[in-house]
Amino acid sequence: MPGGRLTQQERQQIALGLADGLAYAEIARRLERPTSTVTREVMRNGGPSAYRAEAAHRATERRAHRRRPTTPRDAWAPEQAHGRDAEAVREYEETFTTVMMGSGMPTMMSRVMACITLTDTGSLTATDLVQRLNVSPASVSKAITFLESQGMVRRERDGRRRERYVVDDDIWYQSMMASARSTAQIVEIARQGVTVLGPDTPAAVRLENIARFLDFVSESIARAAEQARDILYTKPGTPSDD
Repeated sequence: MPGGRLTQQERQQIALGLADGLAYAEIARRLERPTSTVTREVMRNGGPSAYRAEAAHRATERRAHRRRPTTPRDAWAPEQAHGRDAEAVREYEETFTTVMMGSGMPTMMSRVMACITLTDTGSLTATDLVQRLNVSPASVSKAITFLESQGMVRRERDGRRRERYVVDDDIWYQSMMASARSTAQIVEIARQGVTVLGPDTPAAVRLENIARFLDFVSESIARAAEQARDILYTKPGTPSDD
């Protein structure tokens, strides 16, 4: 399996694969590359609908030129439990981060979220994050504040009274419910606009259609999250009632 950076020809093959509707895994198989490499490449460069081989190649060249020297990869790394391959874990964490960024989450917030999520404890201190990510305490603090506002992490004190940042089983449920509430607020504002603009005007009709669409989506998200909540507490392979 080839290693190193993707070539321009490989990027063109990725673009063709996306245009043909191929899954990342199939594109990776044809390139003889890890699926994570293709996923990271696409998400870093506009996502599947906006990926362009030439633009991606130029962007990679620019990033390589302006990249600052960083702490050597082996200078500090958390000990890997359960016989895990440290390099594979590092690469997967980068892929996880890239996909979070592709969903709209800022870079540092994505890095912090990935770092906490991929620990067995599901929690880290600010010091842990500073060491693992090689960033400043201020960067960690800003990221945690953002993630808290989105319902993605919570704070708690451990036995040594240190503040820990936690991504537990319920976080994704709480995040979905926060998203549903946020969408419901947009619905309310859109319907206020219908009254202001006049119900029979084109702008008001547009707002009403937006409100109806988002109202359905918001209710569907909340209902699905409630119905699926138990999945977050089910061990893989455990039979369900369905």
